[in-house]
Amino acid sequence: MNLRQSIITLALGGATLAAGAIGYVRYSQINQERSTSQPDKSIFHNAKYVETPSTGPEVDFEKAAAKASPAVVHIRTVMKGRQVSEIPGFGDDNPFKDFFGPFENKSRPGVVPKQRGSGSGVIISGDGYIVTNNHVVDDATELTVTLNDKTDYKAKVIGTDASSDLAVIKIEGKNFPFITFANSDNLHLGQWVMAIGYPLNLGTTVTSGIVSAKSRSIGINSRNSNSPIESFIQTDAAVNPGNSGGALVNLEGDLVGINSAIASPTGSYAGYSYAIPSNLVQKVTGDIIKYGSNKRAYLGVMYPNDQLDEEARQKNNVKEGDGVYVMDVAKGSAAEEAGIRKGDFITKINGTTVNTGTEMLEKISALRPGDKINITYVHDGSEKSANAVLKGTTGSYASVKEQVIEQLGASFEALDPKDASAMHLQGGVMVKNIGQGIIADQTKMREGFVITKVNDTKVSSVDELKDALRQAGNSAIITGVYPQNPSQTYQYALNDLSGAE
Repeated sequence: MNLRQSIITLALGGATLAAGAIGYVRYSQINQERSTSQPDKSIFHNAKYVETPSTGPEVDFEKAAAKASPAVVHIRTVMKGRQVSEIPGFGDDNPFKDFFGPFENKSRPGVVPKQRGSGSGVIISGDGYIVTNNHVVDDATELTVTLNDKTDYKAKVIGTDASSDLAVIKIEGKNFPFITFANSDNLHLGQWVMAIGYPLNLGTTVTSGIVSAKSRSIGINSRNSNSPIESFIQTDAAVNPGNSGGALVNLEGDLVGINSAIASPTGSYAGYSYAIPSNLVQKVTGDIIKYGSNKRAYLGVMYPNDQLDEEARQKNNVKEGDGVYVMDVAKGSAAEEAGIRKGDFITKINGTTVNTGTEMLEKISALRPGDKINITYVHDGSEKSANAVLKGTTGSYASVKEQVIEQLGASFEALDPKDASAMHLQGGVMVKNIGQGIIADQTKMREGFVITKVNDTKVSSVDELKDALRQAGNSAIITGVYPQNPSQTYQYALNDLSGAE
């Protein structure tokens, strides 16, 4: 059961991965609770402004732009060269080759040269704390921050959180212009918003649009985290590579989100952009500044992905009803201690209605371990209420191993010892009868493939495969061989392996 039909990609300068993709919007010159084409060259035209009579209600963006723009900064990064492990099959004709970025002519195979990247950030305090995306500063060895007034500062990373794709960096000084946080819960569909950042290495750029959706999960953070937090604000404000980490503000000029990703067939803006809601940003950045890391809270329930179709719902015995269906409850979790049971429907968190798992995740992610919450839920047709104390771990799920295997959409059997010996293997698990599921939807794996490792864990039996996949979390790299050519090793990436909060 694959719940993501589109390929998730990185936007690395002029090169992205595949069409029909959702990608980060960091721009590089050289180059996601369990719920990864070369763009056309930019053509610039002279734009003559002709004033026309107003035909509708006026919307004033000037005050918001004037208030917020000074607090939005340009972040330039340097990433040192590094060795990479080449994945067989990632040749010139493979659409995923751009994931590693193009190489300079003099670089050796398997070596990524020093790279320079560009993104945006938002000053959130007068003493120089700046919030941006984790993917903007990830692996950076040098950070240069340019303010709206063209002043440059060297910056250091204070802390990062891959699960929410947020990071905090700092510049030294006083009395910097900073932005005010708004309550992102108060955003409404159709509300005007503005995106401010430094796209395509241009100067401060402001675009406008409306909130087109809330609580969107697009699967992009699962590439870098086993427990991704996603509840994006979707807008039609134009966002391009370089806007990552920039501000999404309301008409008062207050921060409602941090721009993070775009949906695009080319790697550049094509209609929709995604921002991390300010309530989550404020919580995560507050934790990083105070504790050095995000203090993540868990309820301990497994829920169906928001995008489940009817066939997948039936296959996983997901019942219809109002609220979030509880597929499983983790042993020792806050939910179990509160009396939540498998088959219940969670309808409210602290009195606020939740209709999807993503909405519930957003509420829980804004809290910390030890926080008390009130849960309204339906059990056997009767509405009940319970208090829960959130924990710092999700707990363990008895059903996870079987569920993950079922999601793959294939059958498996341990490799016969004689066959293993003939292929010079110590053991493995053969993939058989590939049908509908994650393997078919996300990879080009063929029947007969022999799995030897899940991430770095060797597997020789089906139980070992189940355990390794459970430990892998939301994503995994499957390594193995085909019997016809056992000397050639292949790797396949699997995502969306489970969903839990």
